[in-house]
Amino acid sequence: MPWELSVALRYLTARRKQAFISLISGVAVVGVAVGVMAVLIALGLMTGLQSEIRRKILGSTAHISIFQGRGDPFANYEEVVNTVRSLPGVAGAAPAVYGKALLTSTSGSAVATLKGIVPREEATVTEVMTQLREGEVEPLEHPGEGPTPVLLGHVLADTLNVGVGDVLTVTSPKGRLSPVGILPRVTRVRVAGTVDAGLYEFNSSWVYMPLEAAQRLFEQRGQATLVEVRLDDMFAVREEAAAILETLGHGYLTTDWIQMNGSLFSALWIEKMAIGITIGLIVVVAALNIVATLVLMVMEKHKDIAILVSMGASRGAITRIFMLQGSIIGAVGTAVGGAVGWGACEVLDRYKLIRIPEDVYQIAAVPFRLLPGDAAVVIVSALLVCFVATLHPARVASRVDPAEALRYE
Repeated sequence: MPWELSVALRYLTARRKQAFISLISGVAVVGVAVGVMAVLIALGLMTGLQSEIRRKILGSTAHISIFQGRGDPFANYEEVVNTVRSLPGVAGAAPAVYGKALLTSTSGSAVATLKGIVPREEATVTEVMTQLREGEVEPLEHPGEGPTPVLLGHVLADTLNVGVGDVLTVTSPKGRLSPVGILPRVTRVRVAGTVDAGLYEFNSSWVYMPLEAAQRLFEQRGQATLVEVRLDDMFAVREEAAAILETLGHGYLTTDWIQMNGSLFSALWIEKMAIGITIGLIVVVAALNIVATLVLMVMEKHKDIAILVSMGASRGAITRIFMLQGSIIGAVGTAVGGAVGWGACEVLDRYKLIRIPEDVYQIAAVPFRLLPGDAAVVIVSALLVCFVATLHPARVASRVDPAEALRYE
């Protein structure tokens, strides 16, 4: 062990008359640990929130949506679906019909977004078919006679106070012309099941029904509102959208999940950076404790420093002693804070200890996901800040004049 390191460790673990210095060193270690832990937990929270919301959104919506330039429904959707499916990088494609309607039960009413789907094809684009809470998908594949089977978000079902097998009335604004004017189109549907998409927006206002039934309800017979696409790489939407448009030719436009949710994820990223920087100031404050600790150490040990210099220790060796002291404080604090912060993120995420209002934040519990890259940045930054904090006190220690320090001893 280098003698400079041995001296540094001895000074940090001083006893008796220098016990106060050891106490200050312990406080500095705790300060660094708390700062690192707080930053890691904050980054884990924001990253987990962003990842969870993105996962939930992409579980219920497509990566890319294709529509006609004028916004009109297109009749050749089957041709478009088959063409898009053949492109490399495309995992699935499916037609969809969208529209708003009023749902009425014996206990209440609610406005909902209706989506007409082909269940087998929809399974290649979204995860709706695997998000069933009650009931089954089979009736949507083979509607049969009677009211049209539908899947409701479970919050919407609770709002309407209906369950599997109950019948609802659906009123569409796409009416039909009659001698007394335009009358709304009214049909009856039967609840085949409820869906839990994980996001309050979908659970409280979305309804899924067979494609043909939606086409009749919204006066789009033989047409589709959109063709939705799922990719192998959800982050390659820009390149894949360009390839799709080039293949389909003129008259088509696309939108993707990044464009539709760009403001949300930008806000989450800004919040993540702001919270990380703000809480990161705790580490800077802890570094000031390191400065105070080393300054006190230099004042307390100025005679020892003078003796070491008189015995032949170089100014560089004295500098290294106090730099090692500060670095040890920073390293121990960073290691403890990193371990506690990582463990806290794992426990908080595993047991969902922090519950939040689902109707406000879209999710029921705060997720925590600490990325190794984020953790590495925090740890390296903390070590660097702690190292920089040692420079001035170490420089002061190296400039102690032995003659002046020992004059009155």
